Amino acid sequence: MKRNVVSFRSNANLARQLWGEPSRIALCTLRDLTVRYSLSVAAGDLQFLDGRWYVTHSGLLQLASRKGCRGITTILQERLSDVGAGRWVFKATVYKSPGSKGFVGYGDADPSNVSLMVHGAELRIAETRAVNRALRKAYGIGLCSVEELGSSSRNPGPEADREPSAEHASNGSSNGQPRLRDQLCLVIRQHNLNPALVKAYAADFCGTPSLKEANRDLVQSFIAHLAACAKENRDMLIRRLNSYAQTAEVKP
Repeated sequence: MKRNVVSFRSNANLARQLWGEPSRIALCTLRDLTVRYSLSVAAGDLQFLDGRWYVTHSGLLQLASRKGCRGITTILQERLSDVGAGRWVFKATVYKSPGSKGFVGYGDADPSNVSLMVHGAELRIAETRAVNRALRKAYGIGLCSVEELGSSSRNPGPEADREPSAEHASNGSSNGQPRLRDQLCLVIRQHNLNPALVKAYAADFCGTPSLKEANRDLVQSFIAHLAACAKENRDMLIRRLNSYAQTAEVKP
């Protein structure tokens, strides 16, 4: 019990740093997520958007690993997919134990229900959504996952879609603050982190194919998250970064 309380305090403190003071209801929900599932803000398991908690794909995979998940399979639903329209539908099955019949989840994605930032990646998003839904069913997670949010949830309007990406925003700052690229480089240098692995982690954190396609708000959130993780538990951060080594190697 004491370990859970400490974890909750750490989660709550980091949440305040990243997103401001949560409401009492949000804090109660965070406590429940900490005690029941050991989800960690520092590890990127949770996101707080518009006053609500969302679990992340990496958080669900970490939970499955802790619970001893025996396997996950995905199958493209060809009859329901339309290659020409960029619409993809996947079926995912999660096996909690050797004798499990499996927990099934479906995920779909097309240009109308994903952010403009990730157009062209609908196939991967559809598979991720299917896996997330199956994992949430298997482990009783009532939260929606970040990756399941549609374009209207993650993009409030046309202005949001036109927000500068990390690449563009790095060319200057309108408020006198250091450029995003400079902020990220500073954190990397201060804590002696691998830049390529940080970029791969950032893309996963922001839910975009690459860091340069993430909007400014997401990049700022990632930088704050990275700095907090490096300060609180650098060893855990290094292990998480190393998990992206293979991904970083295959990217151009």
